[in-house]
Amino acid sequence: MTENDYLTAWGLYAFAALGCLLVWWRMTRWIWRWLREPLQLLMAVLLLSPTIVDPIKTQFAPAVAITALDLLLKVGNNAWRAISDLFMYTMIVFALYIVFVLIRWPIERAANARRERKAATDAALAAEPEEDEPFRRPAPASGMRVEPRL
Repeated sequence: MTENDYLTAWGLYAFAALGCLLVWWRMTRWIWRWLREPLQLLMAVLLLSPTIVDPIKTQFAPAVAITALDLLLKVGNNAWRAISDLFMYTMIVFALYIVFVLIRWPIERAANARRERKAATDAALAAEPEEDEPFRRPAPASGMRVEPRL
């Protein structure tokens, strides 16, 4: 396999993996957000994690493909390396996700509180009766001069 074939194969795999991720995101969009996001991250790790294939460490392959082929066909001894790579990438991605969630959570709570205060203010303003003429004066007595209002 030449270098050009190797890069072409990775390019095709990346295109197919991104297509699969897009389908997975569409399939999981109805799920509650706190379950949907970790499932989407797990699928991204499964599809996009590489592992070393050859002993000289110059060629990589998708870890999920190496694991499946080694376990199903019993042809190589790279399955445990691929599984450990998948586990390592999964732990790194979920640690970063937890940091992201811990940053996002107080921001969302503040935004929700601000939205609730605005809704309460709007409801209070809507409950007050509006007058057509805020400065109503009594009718002038006869003989009094009426000034125009500006």
